[in-house]
Amino acid sequence: MEDVSFMDAALELAKEAAAEGEVPVGCVIVRKGQIVGRGRNRRETGKTALGHAEIEAIGDACKNLGGWRLWDCTLYVTLEPCPMCAGAIINARIPKVVFGASDTKCGACGSVCDLFAMDFNHHPEVVKGIREGESKALLTDFFEKLRVELRTRPKWKKPNEI
Repeated sequence: MEDVSFMDAALELAKEAAAEGEVPVGCVIVRKGQIVGRGRNRRETGKTALGHAEIEAIGDACKNLGGWRLWDCTLYVTLEPCPMCAGAIINARIPKVVFGASDTKCGACGSVCDLFAMDFNHHPEVVKGIREGESKALLTDFFEKLRVELRTRPKWKKPNEI
């Protein structure tokens, strides 16, 4: 039951991301029943490849807790972490990762590869499928709307082709 309520908090952050035109991914980090870190996708608004929800939440938790080792925390995220985020999770020593939807294109917790099963010095426990339907629905709706928008958007041309 606890996993569901914290995933609900991550889903709220994902909805905020979608409202700003970002891919709807949200993440919270929990320690002793309290949210200590929050993050959501901000790649477009921040103009950075590092603007993933997990990276933002890890940074927030480290700042709030005063250290980089999050060894007594659980990370909740609406979409399976990518290789960059899985690497950050390993480096932050987060022992448990809970995610909603699997990512068959970039997931690094079993879908495309499993970085947590490799010979690194840390191997987080993974729980998948919590609020999977809601997480998938947010993503599907976002990309359907984006495809419609892209079809109706004027095509860009180089200045010398005008």
